Amino acid sequence: MGAPLDCRWLGRVGYRPTWQRQEAVRAAVLDGSGAEALFLLEHQPVVTLGRAADPANLLVDEAALSARGIELCRTSRGGDVTFHGPGQLVAYPVVRVGGVRAHVEAMARAVIEVVGALGIDASFHRERVGVWVGDSKLCAFGIHVHRRVAIHGLALNVDTPADGFSLIVPCGLRGLGVTSIAEQLGGAPPVFAVARLLAAALCRQLGRSPAGDLADAAATDRPTGALP
Repeated sequence: MGAPLDCRWLGRVGYRPTWQRQEAVRAAVLDGSGAEALFLLEHQPVVTLGRAADPANLLVDEAALSARGIELCRTSRGGDVTFHGPGQLVAYPVVRVGGVRAHVEAMARAVIEVVGALGIDASFHRERVGVWVGDSKLCAFGIHVHRRVAIHGLALNVDTPADGFSLIVPCGLRGLGVTSIAEQLGGAPPVFAVARLLAAALCRQLGRSPAGDLADAAATDRPTGALP
């Protein structure tokens, strides 16, 4: 395997502080003072607007979101509008990349590896970027690259309540659905259990050696259909 990748489980955290943490790690990577990292986490409820977001895809105003305890945040990632919240596994690889498409496709392969082992037949669509089960999106992607170092990443719906997505047109794709591991299987493993497996799969797909507090899990865990 390649160079070590510091894999960290952050738990349930706010969106803005995590974005700032990614930017700080990227700055350290660029100036040679720090190492690349992979953050895995859940977010507190937030709707994020990517660089290409159409305001019409937000179906309620900021006050209505706030009344539901949901933050609204414009962000530097690509793509349109999405929802993050408990039950959704988010992965942020802050890594050097050779190209945007290759990086997104490597992340998609990792997701497909993990959910496939659970019994979900999913596929990556380049035109409507994401991992899909039929016409329902299971995992969304959005990144930002500066001087060949990427931040942001992917959001995999493990057991994400569907009502958060009812407030938006997810990723600006009208007429298409959103699904989760729980919906597909009638139940889902804990988010942290999926995070362990996704860390392993991402390290393999990115050609990296796992390090950090998820290193033991990432080094040994392979999806088998039975999770702890």
